[in-house]
Amino acid sequence: LLEGVGHRVVSNRSGANLIFGVTAATLESANTTGRLNADWGVFEIDEASLPRAIEEIQPKAALVLNLFRDQLDRYGELESIAKKIESALANLPTGSVAILNADDPRVAEIGSNLSHPPAWFGLDDLTVAEHELPHAADARTCPRCGASLIFDAVYVGHDGVYRCPNGDFQRPIPVISAKDIKLDGFDNIAMTVHSADANRPDQRIALPLGGLYNAYNVLAAYSAGITLGLEPDYIARRLQDFRAAFGRQERLEFRGRQLNLVLSKNPAGFNETLRTAVDLANGTNFIIGLNDRKADGTDVSWIWDVDFERLKGKARALIPAGNRAHDLAVRFKYAGVNATPPETDPGKALDALVKATPEGETAHLLCTYTAMLDLRAELVRRGWAKPYWET
Repeated sequence: LLEGVGHRVVSNRSGANLIFGVTAATLESANTTGRLNADWGVFEIDEASLPRAIEEIQPKAALVLNLFRDQLDRYGELESIAKKIESALANLPTGSVAILNADDPRVAEIGSNLSHPPAWFGLDDLTVAEHELPHAADARTCPRCGASLIFDAVYVGHDGVYRCPNGDFQRPIPVISAKDIKLDGFDNIAMTVHSADANRPDQRIALPLGGLYNAYNVLAAYSAGITLGLEPDYIARRLQDFRAAFGRQERLEFRGRQLNLVLSKNPAGFNETLRTAVDLANGTNFIIGLNDRKADGTDVSWIWDVDFERLKGKARALIPAGNRAHDLAVRFKYAGVNATPPETDPGKALDALVKATPEGETAHLLCTYTAMLDLRAELVRRGWAKPYWET
């Protein structure tokens, strides 16, 4: 959005979101005197690095999307991460704005404790909502009294419309919300963005990206753009040509087959990519990749909280891959889903997938971070994809 109006932007585009990755990206955009050749910095920050990042960067805006359980061996429980993020946001410089997802109860708890009111965003379309929390929902209770929250709508994971039965806590009213959401598998998403500001008309946004979780990403980007002074109609025009980053709904073609590479690295994320692939895109051919390296999290017990039962009776080809492929095979067995023998070699897993996928069909590769990198490196080696720094 910022580049589209002529600004020079520095960003950690490769996904290196620890403070070291931000430093490296900044150094790359600096001249020999140390002066930054950029007008803006846009950084994705790992939750554990957020306090230091805010201290060093002094941002004009800080955006928090959601808090889902991820890599418990590194970060601990969700509540401890929420407190760390809350303390970081409390140190935002004067005039900076916290832009927060009202639909996430733990993010709402953070925002309600800040001294300066945040800018809230959220979804407002019951036609795309579910009415029961998934098994992997992490924020189920009122942070004030501990009672089980009542969810009137569930969008993604535990994100939705919620309230405490005792009246102690409820979803904040979004300043910016998304209505009339239309989903088309992994291919397209469209939504009408409504603002509480009566002087700002509703804005229709459509872009070639799928999944309800991306409605949050779009709405968050829109909210940040508005906060930084960009015009709604410009934001809509700019997003029309958006393309996913490598490994995040990246589309590749080989011998008449479409390969859809989608990062899926925790229970909430996996459930949503499965929901999109199976229920919205009618997918039947899959590689599910699981690694347990440091960047993935070494504890893979979370796969038992993923609703792989969605694949039952729908997956025609299912290949467990990665260095923990055998763990996946056991999980699939308990889910009642037929799968091929597990394959730890990325090349052999790809060969099996291509063999099982007829020409003209799409195969979905849903993988944890380093499993995705392994498969993508094999695709590059075979000439099916370009190195990520060239995409």
